[in-house]
Amino acid sequence: MRYRTFGRLGWQVSEIGFGAWAIGGGWGAQKDEDSLAALHRALDLGVNFIDTAPGYGNGRSEQLIGQVLKQRKGERVYVVTKIPPAPGAWPPSPYDRVEERYPEAYLRQQLEQCLRNLGVECIDVLQLHTWTRAWNRNPVALEILRQFQKEGKILGIGISTPEHDQNALVELMRGGWLDSAQVIYNIFEQEPQAEFFPAALESQVGVIVRVPFDEGSLTGKWTAETAFEPGDFRNNYFAGDRLARTLKRVAQVKEAVGDAEPDLATAALKFALKPAAVSTVIPGMRNTRQAELNCGVSDQPAMSDELERKLRAFNWLRGFWYSGK
Repeated sequence: MRYRTFGRLGWQVSEIGFGAWAIGGGWGAQKDEDSLAALHRALDLGVNFIDTAPGYGNGRSEQLIGQVLKQRKGERVYVVTKIPPAPGAWPPSPYDRVEERYPEAYLRQQLEQCLRNLGVECIDVLQLHTWTRAWNRNPVALEILRQFQKEGKILGIGISTPEHDQNALVELMRGGWLDSAQVIYNIFEQEPQAEFFPAALESQVGVIVRVPFDEGSLTGKWTAETAFEPGDFRNNYFAGDRLARTLKRVAQVKEAVGDAEPDLATAALKFALKPAAVSTVIPGMRNTRQAELNCGVSDQPAMSDELERKLRAFNWLRGFWYSGK
C-alpha cells in the first residue's frame, strides 16, 4: 500500500481508502459478518482511511466501524464521517437558508451521535454531506465546525460536493475554510481537473475521491441483463435507458484500455489516483474479495501518462443523474 499526504493536516493516508456506504445496506442486502471481514481485511492490507456517514444504514455503517476500531485499538485509522442537512430538499435548494439546514443545535446533536456510533472521543474529519454555493457568502455552518475543532471534538473540517455543482467548493477551499473536500472523479466525470484539483493543491486541501467506478459501471462486469436488488439506489441512478447508454460507453473504454491494464476496474482506480491533488480514493468494499482487489491496485505501477491522456476522451457531459424522484 502506498500513502499520500492529506493536505495541510499532514497525515499519511492510504491512497486506497475504505468506502463504507455499502456496508450500511444502501446497495442491497448486506451481512454484518461480511462487512466486518471486509473492514479487517482492508486494514490488514494497509488501509488506514475510512469514509462513512450516519445516513449509511441509519448509523449501521458507523457502528460496524466502531466495533472494528475497538478490536484494533492502538492502530492509527483515520475515520471521516458526514452530517446530512436537516430534512428538506436534496440537494439543497438555492433558496434554502444555511441556518435552517445546518443549525448549531442540530449539528451538535448529529456530531454526538456520530461519536457514540463510532465509539470515539474525536472524529478525524467531520464533513457536511452536501452543500449549495448559495451558502458560500455566509458559511456559518463551517464556523460552527470550527468551534467543534476548538472543543477537541473534531480535527478537520470538510464538505462532500453536491453532485450537480462540484465546483461550489472551489471558493471555500481558496478561502481557507476546508481541510478536506470529497469529490466525484472518474473516467466519465473529469470536470474536477478544470478548477477543483488546482484549487485543492494551491490551498493544501486533502482530496477524497468517491465514485471511482461510476457507481459500479466501470468495473466492466455488467451486462444488459444486470438487475439491482430492491433497495439498491442504483435502480434509480441507472433508470430508463441510462444503463444501456452506460454499457455502450463502458465497452468503448474497455477497448481503449486494451492490454495496458489487467482489467477495467484496475484502470478505473488508477485513473482516479492519477491527479497529484488526490489524497485517497474510496471504492466501496462489501467483502474480503473486494478489499483484496481494490487494495491490490496500490501495489501495481501507476497508470501511464499515455493511457491517462487516451482516457481523457471519455469525459461524459451527461449532467448529474439524480438518484431521487
